[in-house]
Amino acid sequence: MKLSILRNAAVLFLLPACAFAATNVVNLSHYDMMRPDFAAMKREGIVGVIHEATYPRFERDAKYLDRQMAALQAGMLWGAYHYGDATDPVRQADHFLAVVSSAWAHAAPAARRAGILLVLDFEKNSHYPGGTMRADQAVAFVERIRERTGRYPGIYSGEYNLGRVLNGPKVTTAQKRVLTNCWLWIANYHKEPRATAPWSYWALWQYCGDGKCGLPRASYPTRVANIAKAELNIFRGNRTALEDFWQGRAWEPVGKNRDREAERTVAADVQAGGPVAEPALSETLR
Repeated sequence: MKLSILRNAAVLFLLPACAFAATNVVNLSHYDMMRPDFAAMKREGIVGVIHEATYPRFERDAKYLDRQMAALQAGMLWGAYHYGDATDPVRQADHFLAVVSSAWAHAAPAARRAGILLVLDFEKNSHYPGGTMRADQAVAFVERIRERTGRYPGIYSGEYNLGRVLNGPKVTTAQKRVLTNCWLWIANYHKEPRATAPWSYWALWQYCGDGKCGLPRASYPTRVANIAKAELNIFRGNRTALEDFWQGRAWEPVGKNRDREAERTVAADVQAGGPVAEPALSETLR
């Protein structure tokens, strides 16, 4: 039985995305200024939402909590991402988990059906303060998430950037091995991504960012519900596989006192560091 399941999974991940091309995940951030119609998204086939929770320097997305509540009420799966920078990765991970767990505590128990899918946004940082996260810092971040949650997060990046960074001379085989414990979410707005070493396959493909997409609109729409310039994604699998994938990798926050203590520590550090400049708009996973 186990061999049969593994064989079927292997076949699934070898299939091209066009074999099940359906837009089923949306990602959002505070840069999306409208009030998203999550009920309409669900009617159009969207299963899950991944929202920015935190970004440099130790900021929390102001729209995260309200949209979490609305999406859960609409019966959608929920995820959260942190935009990484070159500062202390362990502090970043602790801040991210503190914000996410604090927001999750507001959700009704009946709505927490699958927990929170966690993601590190690992890309070139040219608009937030703090510089670009290095590969070794990404390793420290994901290991801290695993230590705190028992789950490795997903890794998001553009296909070209990820290949350039991870194939650089300073990235060790051991670091690559750690990162492959994370599932891969990859962006390419012009064609289906190839497998990006050291991963053998991608799980989620962002084919459209801010409405920008070089693929045929009939199969790859650029809007959903009331969002004209959306950030849209295809999961490598059908709806049931996506729900199983989400539930198998999501985190259900526990130990609230520990999370509150981590949040107080981060808040004190940020206050000591002084005010933070307002960031400019990102070009990819905002």
